[in-house]
Amino acid sequence: MTNRVLGIDYGLRRVGIAVSDLLGWTAQGLETIEVNVNKEDYGIDRLKEIVFEYDIQHIVLGMPKNMNNSVGFRGEETMEYYNILQNELPYVKITLWDERLSTMGASRALLEADVSRKKRKNVIDKMAAVFILQGYLDSQQ
Repeated sequence: MTNRVLGIDYGLRRVGIAVSDLLGWTAQGLETIEVNVNKEDYGIDRLKEIVFEYDIQHIVLGMPKNMNNSVGFRGEETMEYYNILQNELPYVKITLWDERLSTMGASRALLEADVSRKKRKNVIDKMAAVFILQGYLDSQQ
């Protein structure tokens, strides 16, 4: 049995969280953590609770890149978050994962499922975390 892997879609207002099954085959959306970067609240306390509760040894953090593979503003913000995670969770392996199409894929899936605009707003970050984590898990098979 392997350990669960945590997937994170980082945003300046919300952090989407997904977790793998014990076998590392499928990703399920877990929750969305509200953050306030202006107050330096990155949701780390809640993230630590999740890491402990699910015995997480590995985090896959979505890394936004431009289509030409360059790193823009969102990528720089994500790197800052990556550094915070490394400092706060030094015992957890953190992998950066190209998330270029994860939010678009999550939006498309929710639209196809006919989820209302209000509900989409509440789950889009969690769904993007699922796309990020599932992409990583599939690459490991």
